[in-house]
Amino acid sequence: MVHGTAIPFGQANVDTDVIIPARFLKTVTRTGLGQHAFATIRENPDNIFDQPRNVGAPILIAGDNFGCGSSREHAPWALADMGIRVVIAPGFADIFAGNAFKNGLLLIELPQAQIDRLIAIAPEVSIKVDLDNQVVTTPFQDRFAFPMDPFRRECLLSGADEIALTLAAAPAIAAHEARIAREQPWVALS
Repeated sequence: MVHGTAIPFGQANVDTDVIIPARFLKTVTRTGLGQHAFATIRENPDNIFDQPRNVGAPILIAGDNFGCGSSREHAPWALADMGIRVVIAPGFADIFAGNAFKNGLLLIELPQAQIDRLIAIAPEVSIKVDLDNQVVTTPFQDRFAFPMDPFRRECLLSGADEIALTLAAAPAIAAHEARIAREQPWVALS
């Protein structure tokens, strides 16, 4: 469950170069990227990201096609490093969605009317995201159910990434390799 301030960004077609400009991609670590997230927008001292209420907010409300552009994995890293754990939008670019999932960032797709409602009330209230029950709620009794792929939902809830899933299958993998070594020794190479 994530409960807290939501940044009512709302802009559509935000590409990964807006999320984290290329000039900040000279690192392979995830830390420190948050300070450069949305750098072009944050050049304006009145930007939405640096308003006191929004600093460290765990939820970002965005417009449609969020994360379009290049496939840089640094984009979800930068969002996570600035404290964002959930992005709510009408739709996401496919490559960004895959990278976000692999890095534990929850993406929620809601219809535009529900996004508009969340943007309207976000400056006043906290928003609650309940992944267990797949619902976004507000203190005004708004209740927006969202779809989620069951496999992705379970991975996000358990914190399992691709490596953890592979390690969980280690006994089955070892049994398969032993069977192949017995049945087809010419395939099993040391």
